[in-house]
Amino acid sequence: MAKKTGLISGTRAFSMQLAENSLRISLILVMASAAIISCSFLAEIQAEESTPADNLPPYITQITHFGQRADWSHDGKRVLFIEKTYGDVYEVDLETKVIRPVTHHYYHEGYVRALYLANGDILLSGARTFDSENPWPSRLELAELWVLDKSLKKPPVPLGSKCSEGPAVSRKNLKIAWTVDHGDYPDRIPEDTFQIWMGNIEYENGVPRLVNKKMVLDERTLPFECELETQNFRPPDEKEIIFSTYEYQGGEVMGVNIETGKVTNYTNNPEQYEEPEGIFPDGKYTTVERVVTGPEPFEGNPPMDIWKLALDGSGQYERLTRFSEVGVFRGTNPAISDDGRYMAFQMARADQQAGVGYGILIMDLKAAAEAGVISNH
Repeated sequence: MAKKTGLISGTRAFSMQLAENSLRISLILVMASAAIISCSFLAEIQAEESTPADNLPPYITQITHFGQRADWSHDGKRVLFIEKTYGDVYEVDLETKVIRPVTHHYYHEGYVRALYLANGDILLSGARTFDSENPWPSRLELAELWVLDKSLKKPPVPLGSKCSEGPAVSRKNLKIAWTVDHGDYPDRIPEDTFQIWMGNIEYENGVPRLVNKKMVLDERTLPFECELETQNFRPPDEKEIIFSTYEYQGGEVMGVNIETGKVTNYTNNPEQYEEPEGIFPDGKYTTVERVVTGPEPFEGNPPMDIWKLALDGSGQYERLTRFSEVGVFRGTNPAISDDGRYMAFQMARADQQAGVGYGILIMDLKAAAEAGVISNH
């Protein structure tokens, strides 16, 4: 019995050793497979994480790694931007690189636009309410205009007007322009109707209010249907407002004379998406988000970059960024400094909603011209 028991015990031990070895081999194989899969997955992640910001030319500098919709202070020393759509507003000092929040000192429901006024106060666009399960009304139908005092010691003051997408501000005075549509005022604006309005911000005992309001353009007076969005006052006399016409010939760059109401089409490129965003201080050029056309049709959101358009009726273009050549990225939402030397813009993705940004960058236009990359107009 002892020998038999010993044999059984030895066999069991041997079997257990075999099972243990087999388990080790299986674990090694599993780990090896996992390593292969992991390496493949990491390679995919690394490929996805390769961005235009990884290899910037010397005339482009990344100043933040988050944020969107940049705007220049009038002295060119700071850049204002939104953390995210329906988020807080921040300001970065270009000399110290310090980023400070400008809307943390009070509670709010998030903002979709922030622009410096001529006096240093900040024009905000944001809704009084926000529903994360249905966010779009807070951008398209419920957003209102507010003025935030530059002291950042008190909440903003509402101006009593809604605003569809982005407003425009004067570089010279407290004049602003904005767009409203049926979604903003369903009781007084017909369906599928867009209007551009203009007014002045006036302070009474230190409290801002909107005065001298007048309608500059009603979309129904145009010989075509479109969706309007106010973009910029055209310098130097600011007698014209540059605006976008979505859903017309793919999207055109147009201007409306404030005094006469005359509308001018500065692109007139059927089926070519073109959206003006920032304007040069001499008024001769505007930057434009423009689809990069190619021999192959695109799927989903189009590849897009920033171009410089002459506002002399020639339709002459010059390409400024090439972010769309890297993966799904693109350069969007440009803003030109008051001295015309620098362009702030954002890195965006073609697979995200328009306006969403992944960091603010600055292009030194003079340095780019000296490098022969762009012309020096």
